[in-house]
Amino acid sequence: MKKFVALLALGAAAPSFANDSSAAIGLGGLELMQNDAISMDSEDLFLSRNLVTVKYRFTNTSPHDVETLVSFPLPPLPNGIEGYIDAPSFSDWREQLGFKTLVDGKPAELGYHEVAMLVGKPEVRGVEARLKALGWPIRHWDDYDFNEKYIAALTQGEKDALVAEGLLRREADSDFLVPNWQIQAHVTRKQLFPAGRTITVEHSYKPIAGGSVGGLLTPEYRKDNEYFREYQAAYCIDSAFLNGFDKRFRAERAKAKARGDDYGVAYVEHWLDYVLKPGANWKGPIRDFRLVVDKEKPDNLVSFCMDGVKKISPTRFEVRKANFEPDRDIQILIAEFYDPNAL
Repeated sequence: MKKFVALLALGAAAPSFANDSSAAIGLGGLELMQNDAISMDSEDLFLSRNLVTVKYRFTNTSPHDVETLVSFPLPPLPNGIEGYIDAPSFSDWREQLGFKTLVDGKPAELGYHEVAMLVGKPEVRGVEARLKALGWPIRHWDDYDFNEKYIAALTQGEKDALVAEGLLRREADSDFLVPNWQIQAHVTRKQLFPAGRTITVEHSYKPIAGGSVGGLLTPEYRKDNEYFREYQAAYCIDSAFLNGFDKRFRAERAKAKARGDDYGVAYVEHWLDYVLKPGANWKGPIRDFRLVVDKEKPDNLVSFCMDGVKKISPTRFEVRKANFEPDRDIQILIAEFYDPNAL
């Protein structure tokens, strides 16, 4: 079993978004495809909360030119904007990304495709068609009266059936029903891979990080909390991280008490995911993989699931792997303390 480690480095790190994959648009939406002719010779990935860059080297190992649709899948956005404190609005997030692609140094023409996904059931296809049949809008968060218009009109039997289907879910410890699908965006392009040649592809963009003011890391919230256990597993949070967080939390609480501050301890939990698994869709493993995570501030705390991590600066961490076959995506947690009076 692969061993995963979390990092504690006087503070934290930051974030990321996705990996090129051969794709095809079928009746069920965008499908990621295995490509047996094109190898990914190298991937150099830089992740931060303000910038993501990735540079690939691909080689067409076949004796024929290959033209294929290539997709760069972004992590699914949540059910609406809730939790995404770093994004000023949901509707224009695509423009905020500022996504750019260079192929052998020249700008590439990009397309854009969105897929609706059921939370917890990403393998289910045809979600858009099902919503259309129900007469429900895919972007339910744009309709503030969604629940009153659509869910309240259902019979109890219809509600139960849609929960079983996965289109609706019950809020924890409540009978309140909410939509249970997300939007995943894919930046696409048609790519020609000349026979026997190597090309370079470079992407850059500003990611939209999720976040919460305070949250599950707060010591009194963690005890016997099943949601925290899931959180801990997702980000590989270990005892060293928690000890460092608690030490900082106690120090900030003492400062707040000494100055009579009603705000108490102020911190943010930032989250950023990077879709890495599609990198395994090319011929063979990623021969030379390099990851650099920049946590931005030395006093931040960071945790993510990856082995072989090396600190290379006060804010940056590096992972290098040969013949790498990613079997999970990257999820990064950053804990950032701040002075609310300084805002």
